[in-house]
Amino acid sequence: MSSSCSGLSRVLVAVATALVSASSSCPQAWGPPGVQYGQPGRPVTLCCPGVTAGAPVSWFRDGETRLLQGPDSGLGHELVLARADSTDEGTYICRTLDGAVGMVTLKLGYPPARPVVSCQAADYENFSCTWSPSQVSGLPTRYLTSYRKKTVPGADGQRMSPSTGPWPCLQEPPGAACCVVRGAEFWSQYRINVTEVNPLGASTRLLDVSLQSILRPDPPQGLRVESVPGYPRRLRASWMYPASWPRQPHFLLKFRLQYRPVQHPAWSTVEPAGLEEVITDAVAGLPHAVRVSARDFLDAGTWSAWSPEAWGTPSTGPLPKEITAESQPHTQLVEESPADSPAPPRPSLLPDPQPLVHRDPLEQVAVIASLGIFSLLGLAAGALALGLWLRLRPDGKDGPQKPGFLAPVIPVDRLPGASNL
Repeated sequence: MSSSCSGLSRVLVAVATALVSASSSCPQAWGPPGVQYGQPGRPVTLCCPGVTAGAPVSWFRDGETRLLQGPDSGLGHELVLARADSTDEGTYICRTLDGAVGMVTLKLGYPPARPVVSCQAADYENFSCTWSPSQVSGLPTRYLTSYRKKTVPGADGQRMSPSTGPWPCLQEPPGAACCVVRGAEFWSQYRINVTEVNPLGASTRLLDVSLQSILRPDPPQGLRVESVPGYPRRLRASWMYPASWPRQPHFLLKFRLQYRPVQHPAWSTVEPAGLEEVITDAVAGLPHAVRVSARDFLDAGTWSAWSPEAWGTPSTGPLPKEITAESQPHTQLVEESPADSPAPPRPSLLPDPQPLVHRDPLEQVAVIASLGIFSLLGLAAGALALGLWLRLRPDGKDGPQKPGFLAPVIPVDRLPGASNL
């Protein structure tokens, strides 16, 4: 282990040793006064509180008159149980020769095991770690938590410095099974140290984490689902960034949206381009459940949990007056009931007769630019071909003809105009 890890371990071991002083004579570091601890199947030594070490005492079980150990045992103020078990738990009475009485309660349990630790970041500046015991000790337990920044391997990278820690990982609130690291660096790696301590010992878990791998945003907030007047197959959903995510140009979120009609088990999924989405294939007349989740725009970490579901029902009213004359022929496809006997809306599985047009001005500019580039390339190719043709064409019918590239291989006597020898 590196020198930095060794130094950190020495600090934690020193603190843990002070806490585990419960195994020494008459400990008071754990629980209420007069409570001492041991492990089943192991020897346990009880001491009489308030008595000078080595002073002879007599030991009894509380409520019993049978003498367990007399003052002449040579063990002084201590009572030794060779192999403790559950029947030995309880309260013991110790009495000195001058009549002073002390009381000790024995509680049995197990030494700590390495805790189970996991970390998660809701944004790119802070992260939290939670833990739980890997086995139940049955004894009062405390946790010591710290972290440090991992350095590049090498002679200099393994040295401890104020810039790399260790620093305490603050438990919020104190005593909670969670600690928070604030002001972390997104591109750095950290080593988390969680040490479980109880009266019988200490055990440490080290966990290496990076914000890129543990990033999981909180669910988006403020999800709303609204009908689109005059469009029985459309719903408009909108939402906001989670409050815990700082809005910065270089750390954005992307989203995915799911929706389904009531009583339908299967979800339809789309990935919107912004903070709203228009659903164009909703089932007319049926309420729809909608939910949304978020993830880092560059796919760091994992998707957030789903937001609470929001509900909406497509519009069943007439088309709005703002519809232009071009769209009027399409409106005739919508079935209408007589005005005097309006019929309730019926679910429709037909496609929306008026599809939503998503035309981005930037997309149109990109298409025009692409066409212009292809036109320039075509003109350049045509100019090049014309230049080559002009360069290689014959100068004229009456001028001397240049021999072709096959002239050297044609015999002279076969050339036109040559005399036969």
